[in-house]
Amino acid sequence: MRRAVCPGSFDPVTNGHVDIIGRASRLFDEVVVATGTNPSKSRMFSPEERLEMLREACADLPNVRVQGFTGLLTTFCQENDIHAVVKGLRAVSDFDYELQMAQMNASLAPEVETVFVPTSPEFSFLASSLVKEVARFGGDVSGLVPPHVLAALRAKRAEGA
Repeated sequence: MRRAVCPGSFDPVTNGHVDIIGRASRLFDEVVVATGTNPSKSRMFSPEERLEMLREACADLPNVRVQGFTGLLTTFCQENDIHAVVKGLRAVSDFDYELQMAQMNASLAPEVETVFVPTSPEFSFLASSLVKEVARFGGDVSGLVPPHVLAALRAKRAEGA
């Protein structure tokens, strides 16, 4: 079975993430969407909230499952018999960072390959951090995130997060 992982913080999941996950699901038999739970990073959404938003966003993709993890991605891959990491690239700056990460991962787990997928042009500017910033100030992000994520962002804004 060809199994891949699409890792990320997904804080929150965007339409760009969903596009990459969907495209990966056509390339691999199974795709695990793995969100890290790094306690040293401050996030808008809790690990549980991010997992639930991802599950809903991927519900129509039968060969995709969502799972949280802690620690190294390469360890997660080894423990789950995953041999490919799928990363979306928006720009050259993403490539510089992701190439270094891919090379580090290859040094830790040579059996795990990184596959770079260029972002669809309509999502090339999209980043979770920008979505959060615009949403915090009441801007319209309805075309950038799935509807259930939009509702969650509006709820967080109402809470004053």
